[in-house]
Amino acid sequence: MQAAAADCGVKVPLDKEVRHIIGLGLPQAMEVLFPETPDKHLDLAKAYSQHFSESQTLPDVSLFAGIEDILAELKEAGATLAVATGKSRRGLNRVLSELGMQTLFAHTRCADETRSKPHPLMLQELLDEAWMTVEQAVMVGDSIYDLAMAEQAGMASIGVTYGVHTREQLLPHQPLAVVDDVGGLRTALEVWRRSL
Repeated sequence: MQAAAADCGVKVPLDKEVRHIIGLGLPQAMEVLFPETPDKHLDLAKAYSQHFSESQTLPDVSLFAGIEDILAELKEAGATLAVATGKSRRGLNRVLSELGMQTLFAHTRCADETRSKPHPLMLQELLDEAWMTVEQAVMVGDSIYDLAMAEQAGMASIGVTYGVHTREQLLPHQPLAVVDDVGGLRTALEVWRRSL
């Protein structure tokens, strides 16, 4: 994002500003990062996409420690796993391929296929595709956009603080729990499953 800004001759955002938009679709990210130059948003998006596709390796594509185990446990227990992401389809496919997780998730939805977070349409489409009701699902997210999307969809959510946003930023979106580590996530998911 910073390279795209430099290419387009606009003010280069700080690292913390770029981190704050993680989870949004690209058009929405441009609106947040570059509100003073709406005429440059299309050029910025193209420059960002070019830099991303030309990179030889993805930055930090590893999972948080313990997450792979939780996903495997959930799948083994019969849970339907899905991804709702601000990434493009191309970006998500690249990440899942890099992680060797192409078949782990039954359903995925990307920001270039539907409305971006925090609009609830992404979750509604995933529920429809999975033939599930909103009461049968929980959103686990590390950003305010994740939890706001779940809140607007009427879906339960669990916030994690080891990603993008802080506990204080996540709490206003009424998650069932906000956890600080993978052990806390496992416990919160178990409490949620017992409540069904």
